Amino acid sequence: MNAAAIILSGGKSSRMGVNKALLRINEQTNIERIRDKLKVYFHEIILVTNHPEDYSFVQLNTTCDYFTDRGPMAGLHAGLMYSDYDVNLVVACDMPFLSGELAVEMVKRCLHYDAVIPVINGKQHPLFSVFKKTVAQEAENCIKTGNLRMKDLIRRLNVLFVTEKELESFGLIDWDRIFFNMNRPEEYEKAKKWAEIE
Repeated sequence: MNAAAIILSGGKSSRMGVNKALLRINEQTNIERIRDKLKVYFHEIILVTNHPEDYSFVQLNTTCDYFTDRGPMAGLHAGLMYSDYDVNLVVACDMPFLSGELAVEMVKRCLHYDAVIPVINGKQHPLFSVFKKTVAQEAENCIKTGNLRMKDLIRRLNVLFVTEKELESFGLIDWDRIFFNMNRPEEYEKAKKWAEIE
């Protein structure tokens, strides 16, 4: 596919207490699990982290934030700046059940838009979305003006929002699992139980 995947692993994991990307699920770290799901569809996978020494084992091209302590906006900016691709999937490092099929469908729909963002149960999910490389400049503008919420960026873009109803025809219906984030210890335990069932 003519697109890159960018994994954001720059959060402080304050609610979890440990690095979420390195938690193990079925004998594999979460970051490896995400990498392996994406490499089926993407030739290029980029990891954004300010601690690259922690991730040498995943063997991914790695870049750091240009702007430190600016949250996921800075990670998005760094990943897009590093990427050689016009279209890029962006995903957070705490989504162990993401869907490669959904990623492909969003990439396909990005042709004339700056971004494709899923809206599931009325909630936007910008950290499992597709962005054009050109969005890096707008992200930088947001950072420099202190507008650090992803919503601040999204409202400046030409965005295609896709809902679960529009995607159900592709057989993607397990939304609670696909968009599941591990932020707290109890959610990690839940993820491990789900993975055992898989």
